[in-house]
Amino acid sequence: MPSTIESLHNATVMITGAAMGMGKMYAHLAVKDRTAHVVLWDINAELLDAAVAELSGQGSAIHGYVVDVSKLEDIEATAEKVRSEVGNPDILINNAGIVRGKYFWEHDQRSDIAATMAINTLALMHITREFLPGMIDGGRTSRIVNVASAAGLLANPRMSVYSSSKWAVIGWSDSLRLELAQAGHQHVKVTTFCPSYIKTGMFEGARGPLMTPLMEPEAVTERVWQAMKEGAPMLMMPWTVKLSTALRGILPIAAWDVVAGRVFGVYKSMEHFTGRK
Repeated sequence: MPSTIESLHNATVMITGAAMGMGKMYAHLAVKDRTAHVVLWDINAELLDAAVAELSGQGSAIHGYVVDVSKLEDIEATAEKVRSEVGNPDILINNAGIVRGKYFWEHDQRSDIAATMAINTLALMHITREFLPGMIDGGRTSRIVNVASAAGLLANPRMSVYSSSKWAVIGWSDSLRLELAQAGHQHVKVTTFCPSYIKTGMFEGARGPLMTPLMEPEAVTERVWQAMKEGAPMLMMPWTVKLSTALRGILPIAAWDVVAGRVFGVYKSMEHFTGRK
């Protein structure tokens, strides 16, 4: 079996948070690669309908499903619809996410803490659990992309809940990769994506650390798409994420705090965060 997917012509691609931003960009890449089916999940019905209309008529069958991924019952019901109406996806991109940028004690326990963990962490697990058995049993080359964050690798003020949600994703996602390999299911590969700030509006007001400018979403989605095809275990963007992770691992905490706070400016990157309006 080749390590890189050469053709997606017979594949079904499913993307969460697909009605706008990078989710819709992944959908455009799927259509460009002439996938058989593109399944879009999003909570916003109006934007979802617009995305389906925008993507239709270009060769791929486009299927839109309104779903609240913070609710397990919604995930279960919609997953059953997908399996019966389209079939089990071959490519799953867990893209949906939210961010709350404030000090921990300012978070509301339901609308901030519970919602962040439900959407950013638990939803990825529940959605993958719905479709992974079909990927395993189908025997077809399959891929799972889990969108984490550089914030899941490095602590940062005003990101405590968001960071914890992405920290959990990284641990789960990479463990899943190892489990699949250990169990002999090499046809299913998992890519964990850990980006710094991207110009999508989600992190409006955030400032990139030293040598880490906000990235252009089009370039990022194309790189993730290629990593997915290759079955890359982890993708960190930009290169400074790897550097920061390495330095955090070898420096004493006090020294790292000086480097991250005063030199790189990581600890000040969320001071002017406003988020998407």
